[in-house]
Amino acid sequence: MNQPMNQAMKRVITVTPNPAIDLSYHVAGITPGASHRVAAPLSRAGGKGLNVARVAHQLGHPVLALAPCGGTAGAEFAAELLSSGVPHRLVPVAANTRRSIALVDTVGGETSIFNEEGSPLQPSEWQALAAAVVDALDGQSAGVLVGSGSLPPGAPADFYPALVRLAHDAGIPAVVDTSGPGIIAAARAGADLLKPNNHELLEATGESNLDVAAERLIGLGAKTVLVSAGADGMLAFHHAAPGGYWAARLPEPLSGNPTGAGDAGVAAAAVALADGITDIPTILRRATAWSAAAVLMPAAGEISPLYADLEDQLILSWKETL
Repeated sequence: MNQPMNQAMKRVITVTPNPAIDLSYHVAGITPGASHRVAAPLSRAGGKGLNVARVAHQLGHPVLALAPCGGTAGAEFAAELLSSGVPHRLVPVAANTRRSIALVDTVGGETSIFNEEGSPLQPSEWQALAAAVVDALDGQSAGVLVGSGSLPPGAPADFYPALVRLAHDAGIPAVVDTSGPGIIAAARAGADLLKPNNHELLEATGESNLDVAAERLIGLGAKTVLVSAGADGMLAFHHAAPGGYWAARLPEPLSGNPTGAGDAGVAAAAVALADGITDIPTILRRATAWSAAAVLMPAAGEISPLYADLEDQLILSWKETL
């Protein structure tokens, strides 16, 4: 399934432990309790890591997407992913791959998402997924390892810390985008970049202030924390720049489908790190622009070709914390 890649570029390897078939319905207005007639949904192999790989692949960067896959839905998932052309390696499992439904209200401008929880994997299946990661990191092609998304019930508590350790053993950076205790665990493991949104960050840390919450993750061991802040753009905290953070935003917020916007930001950061870019304002600008460009697209896993124009419009500033 792997495609030839530019040997001058290092590969973005993504791991999606709880993938899904993403179904996106576009509805001209939603009335609670009413019946709605809709066109057939856009169906796509998804999950946060898959979305990251799709965006990076769209822009010509070499990728390899890893994920477990099983059941009838898994067969549909595998077929769509194969047709997409995104390089990937799927680990067969017994559990049926879950589904995620996005209802995009084209009149109200809001998107509602319904995520199935996912089914437990067997210990041997977790071991097979870990072995696939180790195999993908073997050699000189890997440039960054990205772990993205929720974990299914019964997942190993150290799943994301283990990914961080595997990346560091291979001499490459680790990027983690998850929620809940996984963020804390990844920070303690020394993740090079964490990418929560503002709600996930506050919930995971139990703090009420974004500055304090992000600095707590830095204090635990994370090197960089990128925080999606909705209409306020994106914030970047870095362990070598205490006492403040960088903020990037557009002059005016965009309207559209925010599903996958955070994943596009992760893709931007991952591609930058794989290319050896470590300047935080540069990473922040790219991540904010790609995230905004994703809002202009109908489904997760792709960005508008206007991403470069959006980057030129960004307002970047340094803000001191109290």
